[in-house]
Amino acid sequence: MSGRTPHAGDDPHADEPLVTAGAAVEAADAAVVLVHGRGATARSIVEFGEQIAGDGDVAIFAPQAAANTWYPNSFLAPVADNEPGRSSGLRAVGRAVEAATDAGIPTERVLVGGFSQGACLASEFVARNPTRYGGLAVLSGGLIGESIDRDDYVSHAAAAVDGEAADALAGTPAFLGCSDVDPHIPEERVHETTEVLEALGGDVDERIYEGMGHGINEEETDAVSAMVADLV
Repeated sequence: MSGRTPHAGDDPHADEPLVTAGAAVEAADAAVVLVHGRGATARSIVEFGEQIAGDGDVAIFAPQAAANTWYPNSFLAPVADNEPGRSSGLRAVGRAVEAATDAGIPTERVLVGGFSQGACLASEFVARNPTRYGGLAVLSGGLIGESIDRDDYVSHAAAAVDGEAADALAGTPAFLGCSDVDPHIPEERVHETTEVLEALGGDVDERIYEGMGHGINEEETDAVSAMVADLV
């Protein structure tokens, strides 16, 4: 992320709340950071967080977007067309991760995930801020931009970790689930996202569901629940 302090106009989500649920972070064994979709709310995705957390000592963090929208256009639009919302959203995700790590939960036990617009931000955040996370859950989403340049992510990751990009995510488990006919998420973008995450050293489980539409199914919920269970 940029080192400069953004002005308020450049950071529309800066003053929005970070909703918390689940176990108290000071006593939690793990954390999930969940990013809501367009038109939804942090509190709505917290309900999904409570599902996947089960009975484990898991803290849940959900940043809220201004006006319930992280960026104005399709995630397939040129990046500049979704600024400053995109960058502000990435900072909001970063603050949520920091809330967990500042309380003593290592990133290896922090799962980052989201649905739809939130899944796009979650995947972009992890790819742009590579380290060993507890997991990444991309539910009906993918990396952001008009096109995806795998080499750009690889070179950025190599610089970020001062080493081999293939070690950047250090085996972080990543689940990508999407329909083959999702009206918002082209299947090809899911495949491209998988390729980038694997190039960065992620352990990716990609599942494409025939005719599902735009939503989260039971198999996806079970898969992400199992990822969280592995953390506690």
